Amino acid sequence: MELFAFGVNHTTASVDIREKLSFPEAQIPQALQSLKHDAHVQEAVIISTCNRTELYCSVRDNYKYVIDWFGEYHSMPRDKLTPFLYQHPSTSAVRHLLRVACGLDSLVLGEPQILGQIKKAYKIAQENGTSGKLLGKLFQHSFNVAKQVRTDTAIGSSPVSVAFAAVRLAQQIFGDLKPHTALLIGAGETIELAARHLHASQLGRMIIANRTLERARHLALQFGGYAITLPEITEHLAEADVVISSTGSPDYILHAPQIKDALKTRKRRPMFMVDIAVPRDIDPAISKFDDVYLYTVDDLQGVIEENRRSRAEAAKQAEEIIDTQVDHFISWMQSLGSVETIRAIRNQAQTIQSQVLEKAHQMLKNGKSPEETLQFLSNRLMNTLLHEPLVQLRQAGSNNDIEFISIARQLFNISE
Repeated sequence: MELFAFGVNHTTASVDIREKLSFPEAQIPQALQSLKHDAHVQEAVIISTCNRTELYCSVRDNYKYVIDWFGEYHSMPRDKLTPFLYQHPSTSAVRHLLRVACGLDSLVLGEPQILGQIKKAYKIAQENGTSGKLLGKLFQHSFNVAKQVRTDTAIGSSPVSVAFAAVRLAQQIFGDLKPHTALLIGAGETIELAARHLHASQLGRMIIANRTLERARHLALQFGGYAITLPEITEHLAEADVVISSTGSPDYILHAPQIKDALKTRKRRPMFMVDIAVPRDIDPAISKFDDVYLYTVDDLQGVIEENRRSRAEAAKQAEEIIDTQVDHFISWMQSLGSVETIRAIRNQAQTIQSQVLEKAHQMLKNGKSPEETLQFLSNRLMNTLLHEPLVQLRQAGSNNDIEFISIARQLFNISE
């Protein structure tokens, strides 16, 4: 088995391409089973977030079968797909996952949310039986390395995230947020972070809309907000100065006619909107309206870049930790090649031991003395265990196979 990882992220594909290649969470179990069956992979984990879609696999055959499956699943021809893909075989796959888990490959350098998303992706693979020994060890290793990087470096010392960047941009547009109202759509980690940052910025009023009212209420209680369901958004849209949306919906949550009506009610008061979701929650056509500032995750790059510099030194330290931990994992992976051989040797020796021991017991029952039985036992064990190795060594000597003989001396720890 060999590791292989590939995918797209914010550096290789725009948001419209990423949303075409994403996996809604509800579809991931079926996709994992299809991947194992149709692409003949041994193990698989799918990570799909707003900024990336990645597949981690253990494969026996050519990697191209997995990429072909990915293209067919998303109805994108290979020649259209490959310009956006990065591919990481073996050691490169290990390094890539560790960097992703530590936030070094994120739009926001060092952001911690990706680790939770990776853990969730791994759990889904576990629950669907597509994560085995190799990927299980790899993902657990990535969790431990991410924890070490957080502990040993300052990579997470600043409150930087896509949510933070969105709130910072809202402050740049409106200044003081105390007189303003924000509508947050969704109730996942990104929206929770946005709510936390808005609350810390002394936002005047917060409305949280979610498909499940109970989850919206749970989040609203933490920050003194008001909870509504998604169908109720239209009634409250005109109240919102700031709209931040991040759901897992495959369709738009906000459409142009809704915003057009809200703007009439608002009487030209501007609306600042951030669509963090992939696929997008907000119809891009809304950006054409006067008095609307619509941003996607790609548009936040400038805000985020300011914070990236402050984490650059910590990132260098993190890369050093990752270099060491990649070596550790590769050493473990290479050791797997000897495990089956060791197990086979042990099984063979135990079979011989059982046979000789049974013979010795029979000798004692037949009246042979313990001394004679022990002598038989030791001689038979030695002769049986050494028979095949000595035959092979004699053959190597006849063939003048010096390398084989040298390895045998190392194996039995015999000095020259």
